[in-house]
Amino acid sequence: MTTTATQPTMMPPPHGAGADTITAFIVSAHPMDVASWLDQLPREGAWQYLSDVEVSRRVKVFASLPLDVQADLARAASRPELVEIISAMDADDRVDLFNVLTVEEQQALEPHLESDDRADIRHLSTYDEGTAGALMTSNFATLSAGMTGGQAIAALRRAAPGSETIYRSYILDKAGRLIGSVRLHELILLDEDHPIAEMMEKTPIAVTPDMGQEDVAKTIARYDLLAVPVVDADNRLVGIVTHDDATDAMQAETTEDFQRISTVLPFTESLRAVGVGVLYSKRIVWLALLVFGNLFSGAGIAYFEEMILAYVSLVFFLPLLIDSSGNAGSQSATLMVRALATGDVALSDWRNLILRELVVAAALGATMALVVLPLGAWRGGPDVALVVGLTMFCVVIVGSLVGMSLPFVLSRLRLDPATASGPLVTTISDGVGVLLYFSVATLILSG
Repeated sequence: MTTTATQPTMMPPPHGAGADTITAFIVSAHPMDVASWLDQLPREGAWQYLSDVEVSRRVKVFASLPLDVQADLARAASRPELVEIISAMDADDRVDLFNVLTVEEQQALEPHLESDDRADIRHLSTYDEGTAGALMTSNFATLSAGMTGGQAIAALRRAAPGSETIYRSYILDKAGRLIGSVRLHELILLDEDHPIAEMMEKTPIAVTPDMGQEDVAKTIARYDLLAVPVVDADNRLVGIVTHDDATDAMQAETTEDFQRISTVLPFTESLRAVGVGVLYSKRIVWLALLVFGNLFSGAGIAYFEEMILAYVSLVFFLPLLIDSSGNAGSQSATLMVRALATGDVALSDWRNLILRELVVAAALGATMALVVLPLGAWRGGPDVALVVGLTMFCVVIVGSLVGMSLPFVLSRLRLDPATASGPLVTTISDGVGVLLYFSVATLILSG
């Protein structure tokens, strides 16, 4: 077993620390730790500290900051300082920053960039957000199929300073088409005069620029890649997506899924930094819509008002029953949303999964019915116990099937299945549960 040494985390400078202590922290600590500390400071002060260190260190820390913080610091920097940072950033990080600036800020900045950087930004900015094209970088190492091992090592030595990774290099033909790939340690072990074409990995795994970032991340995880090449319709290499960028994209997708599960419209700002107005606007839409869904439950109660007045003890069990239905539905929906997101299940699996869920839900409902039967007998006698037990059995089945089915339906409609979870499933299950409860009560108690 091997062990990996980790650099100890340096404590951030305390409040009121001297300039020398702060500079030592910024220079020596991990860039991510420095970025976390700077994120707590006023933007002007944060930039002042950052601008005092050398450019290479400044860029590493700057790229570790959230995009909204990068944009704020970019506005605090002078034009030459900002150009210096953008020119030294990785291509994908650079275009991400450029895209969050306003149009006026972009237009003011472009003339001051090198022509190659400007062309690269314009090219990468043409791809839609959330795709491989928007996620990829143009800083990658390529080799020619006619190279020998010695020539390849020499070429990588020259390309390394401008490449995001050289652990895997991509081999192109004369037309720039991707024909293979080779790992760095294989090149190191290869004889200098041996052609790399004879030992390259042919037809490497690749993605297209329009592939969704979630699918790109799944591809990288499935094949355990450090990076995946991005090719156009003619199989020409246009960029690569590295595993760290794919991980960031998956984290953003997961955050968005959690927001949708809570029926909050997605937002990209951190919760600590987002404004009151944004939080209000993202939450009010679904809350208002769910009010009308809950009116369905109220209408059901009003319809059975005479039954409720005749058997007041039924009210005692109403929250218990409809909450059980919603809880069972939320469990099923959460399991299904996650399975769809990871690719563990597909839409074609719907029939088998529904049949299995019916069996599981029936077992759960029967168990919970046995739990509440004594309560029903205690509060209202044998007839009420029968109503409560039978209703519990039915609402757990209905809630589970609703929770299992909604993600499939939304996926079929090309909507995000995460929207099916939580409050939405609970609202639907509540309404159906009220109708089932009082329908069963009417059938048994009025007989």
